[in-house]
Amino acid sequence: MERLSFRAEETCRADVFLSAKTQLTRSAVKKLADAGKVTRGGVPVKAGETLKAGDAVEILIPDPVPIAAKPEDIPIEIVYEDDDLAVVNKPWGMTVHAGNGHAEGTLVNALLYRLDRLSGINGEIRPGIVHRIDKDTTGLLVVAKNDRAHTRLAAEIASKTAHRIYLALLEGVVKEDAGHIVTQMGRDPKNRLRQAVLPAGQGRTADTRFSVLERFRENTLVRFELGTGRTHQIRVHAKYLGHPVVGDKLYGYKTQRFKLEGQLLHAHILELIHPTTGEKMTFTAPVPAEFERVLALLRRES
Repeated sequence: MERLSFRAEETCRADVFLSAKTQLTRSAVKKLADAGKVTRGGVPVKAGETLKAGDAVEILIPDPVPIAAKPEDIPIEIVYEDDDLAVVNKPWGMTVHAGNGHAEGTLVNALLYRLDRLSGINGEIRPGIVHRIDKDTTGLLVVAKNDRAHTRLAAEIASKTAHRIYLALLEGVVKEDAGHIVTQMGRDPKNRLRQAVLPAGQGRTADTRFSVLERFRENTLVRFELGTGRTHQIRVHAKYLGHPVVGDKLYGYKTQRFKLEGQLLHAHILELIHPTTGEKMTFTAPVPAEFERVLALLRRES
């Protein structure tokens, strides 16, 4: 159990203050407060109670309960597999591993059923997972089948030896033919579900290169290459450009023209060095049918 202490800078509700400080939801703070785990001067504090400037508050956060993933017979497309790794083409709507209310139906559940083994570096919740892509993003990711391969593949991604290239359809017409975006990124202070570009000195560096592939009347097909792998990086940087990804319900337009299952963002190419043979390997996955349908429509209109 973790004990955290904070001092209020101004008058505010306890749950609002602690939610901002801990990144817990207000409902999670309320549950802890109801259990007597939020105190001020040793006296329990209710979630809706008002804190005054200078009040010192303590909150006890229980240790997370580990979830052991179980094999599930879920169809997945395995693009390549050998004794060290597998490359998977993830569909829309599939979470990579358990967490945030997704204990079943994840890519990990499917992998445990399909593959004979997975690396154990990330424990029982994320076996084999070297890197992730968002639930409503499609495309390629590599999975490690043993710890040695996992360590080497993770090092490739960290050192930028591995290359991850995405295709995205953006709102509006991007004027620049190409560009290089380098910002600081971290959790959005106004919405804990989102990431955001932050002022210098805050967050972590996020590095993305882009080039325009095709322009339409009101949209642009763009190629993105990741230099770093921050959560929601391409989606945040697309919004930062003023051209969010089509279908992105979190960072995109409130009113969407197309009825889509997820954002039109696809992990198109994955290049890596094989952790045992040293061979350079390149994998490509075409955009899913729904993505291609929208492109065909835009080409007809243009």
